[in-house]
Amino acid sequence: MNLVDFVIPAAYAQQATGAAAQPSMMGSLLFPLVLIAIMYFLMIRPQMKRAKEHRAMLGALSKGDEVITNGGLAGVVTDIGESFVTVEVADNVRVRVQKAAIAAVLPKGSLKAA
Repeated sequence: MNLVDFVIPAAYAQQATGAAAQPSMMGSLLFPLVLIAIMYFLMIRPQMKRAKEHRAMLGALSKGDEVITNGGLAGVVTDIGESFVTVEVADNVRVRVQKAAIAAVLPKGSLKAA
């Protein structure tokens, strides 16, 4: 008996009694299908829901709305184009940002209170 026998137990072969059982095709495909279903419900579906809500928010965007951008700029929408929005961040200071960069629409009066 050597030191390796204490660390790694020896594997003893069993006598084969008939043919070895093959795993069924259904059993071998079940685990990946369950894993894909879990990934769909935990990762993909919530992301699609957030994207749909963001598109709806951008579609409802109008002049005078108070918004905050992904970069942290807060301001009032003064002009809306096809893919760009002009946001007034201070008196006579206007910034053009992409529509997709609008993170949230703030409630009316939020900027005056801050």
